Amino acid sequence: MPRYKLTIEYDGAPFCGWQLQPALPSVQGALEAAALATCGEAVRVHGAGRTDAGVHALGQVAHLDIAKPFRADKLRDALNAHLRPNPIAVLAAEIVPDTFEARFSAVRRHYRYRIANRRSNLALDLGKVWRVPKRLDTDAMHHAAQVLIGKHDFTTFRDTECQAASPEKTLDVLDVIRDGDAVDIVTNARSYLHSQVRSMVGSLVWVGEGRWSADDLAAALAARRRSACGPVAPPEGLYLVRVDY
Repeated sequence: MPRYKLTIEYDGAPFCGWQLQPALPSVQGALEAAALATCGEAVRVHGAGRTDAGVHALGQVAHLDIAKPFRADKLRDALNAHLRPNPIAVLAAEIVPDTFEARFSAVRRHYRYRIANRRSNLALDLGKVWRVPKRLDTDAMHHAAQVLIGKHDFTTFRDTECQAASPEKTLDVLDVIRDGDAVDIVTNARSYLHSQVRSMVGSLVWVGEGRWSADDLAAALAARRRSACGPVAPPEGLYLVRVDY
């Protein structure tokens, strides 16, 4: 039974998130329905990251096993045909060894959070970025962000419903980059806790607005208490950019 690796992009707005939920539209559910229509088999599609409701992906990775053999490009095209009109696109498909696991074989996940730092309303990027009207001090944000680099107990930045066995994660990169009114917060790590990126972003915005200092962010991290976190950034600005193997 061949195993196929899929690289996928999607607009997360219409979905309850990646993961299947009863009676709710999910990215995983749409892909599995497309696979059933393509090959006549009920198959499970395994994703590299369980993105939350409203979170987008430029390079989500998934795998599935299909008994009927397909040429990889034919499978890609067939899945895309059956995914319409969902805002999901299979960018690439390839046959991989059956030892490949989209989630557990991943060595690094890259995320980007997009902020429009402007007073004007959004037009073209509505639903795709977080508009923050107050001018952000991105130098202060980047400086404070370095406090979070390395291995830490990230309980403060962890959703209360997170099911991870341990709150300890190792953050490799957390950069704040300004280009005009566009502010990108880019990060990568092997794995993240539930809502960790959005929680870190919201706290960094408080730093940028002058409500917190780098010391306040460090104190929040050290508190290891969810109530010590700043606001959680909205999902529409978050993108899963790519997954490394």
